[in-house]
Amino acid sequence: MRENAGYTLFELLVVLAIMGLVLATVPMVVATARPGPASRAAAEELAAALRLARGEAIGRYAPTTLLLDVEGASYRGVDGTVHELGEGMHIELVTARSELTGDTSGQIRFFPDGSSTGGEIAIADGGRSYRITVDWLTGVVEVEG
Repeated sequence: MRENAGYTLFELLVVLAIMGLVLATVPMVVATARPGPASRAAAEELAAALRLARGEAIGRYAPTTLLLDVEGASYRGVDGTVHELGEGMHIELVTARSELTGDTSGQIRFFPDGSSTGGEIAIADGGRSYRITVDWLTGVVEVEG
């Protein structure tokens, strides 16, 4: 009778392959189970569009606006195209009264000196929520959440 003093190379390779498969699937499972990635992506997309509008106002030396439709969860960018933030997004807009364009829409205006009318946009998808702030004095756009 031979005593088993260790493991064969084949057994070790099988164990390493199984561990590799488990480690490869765990991040995908965790990412899909974690709430908020869709709202984070929407917040970052909208913040980028606001920064672009500010850049356009400075570059063209003309006021530029970004129109936000709260009910439709969409915005109209500098180029005039409408971008939807995704289904299930809940959006709230706080902006100057003069920038409200309807019951469910409003805009944030950027001026050639980089300043803006300011505002705050909250985005949530049932999981996490994110807040985009636009400073009225500097026009700086920040995402918090």
